[in-house]
Amino acid sequence: MQSEQYGQSDAYSLFVYAIRSQVTRDYYLRRLKIFFNYIDLLLIGTIEDRCNLFAAKAIEDPTWAFNLIIKFLQFQKERVEKEEITGATLRNFIKPIKLFCEMCDIPIVCKKITRGLPKFRKHADDGASTLEEIQKICEYPDRRINAIVYTMASSGIRLGAWDYLRWGHIKPIKSKDIVIAAKITVYAVGRMNPCTSWDQADMNPNHKMEYIIILHLGTLISCTLLTNILVKNNTTF
Repeated sequence: MQSEQYGQSDAYSLFVYAIRSQVTRDYYLRRLKIFFNYIDLLLIGTIEDRCNLFAAKAIEDPTWAFNLIIKFLQFQKERVEKEEITGATLRNFIKPIKLFCEMCDIPIVCKKITRGLPKFRKHADDGASTLEEIQKICEYPDRRINAIVYTMASSGIRLGAWDYLRWGHIKPIKSKDIVIAAKITVYAVGRMNPCTSWDQADMNPNHKMEYIIILHLGTLISCTLLTNILVKNNTTF
């Protein structure tokens, strides 16, 4: 029987083997779990067992797998039409399913899957937060959010950078023994290669970025003002 070519964990192992980045791997597995939950596939099983079971059944009956994938994507497509999710989010559901089918030799014609998908922007419909928006967010009663918001707003780091940030990566910048800013080294313990796509991301400890976190008595100040302060006080970094 063709499905017996896979051992207890071969389908799952083949899938995770194809993804070099741990961040991408976790992301794809979460998306697959949503798909398996939708089709009620072994709800009480581990993700490994669910991957192996789907691969075995899909190889035995590709039409069964194709119909379930189309049904799942149609459900997500309706969510796009209701503006519950974006077209880009819908396509992100396809990536792990497509890769899984490819690695497990499940004969699914991807063009049939993607043909009916809605178009989407390749760039986000957003912009930098204004000072008023940042101040509004920081009105939230949990004081811990201030450090997160100020760090991300002043340095411009991505959400994923927090996974690799350590206390030793933050160096204070002082003027007359007063901390006025800090230098933060991002992705010092590994990061995604910025020259590759998300699907091809790889952890590379040689890639790191440095930013300036702007602090001024708990408020944000402009880079120009920070530069003037540093020059005035002969501060180097």
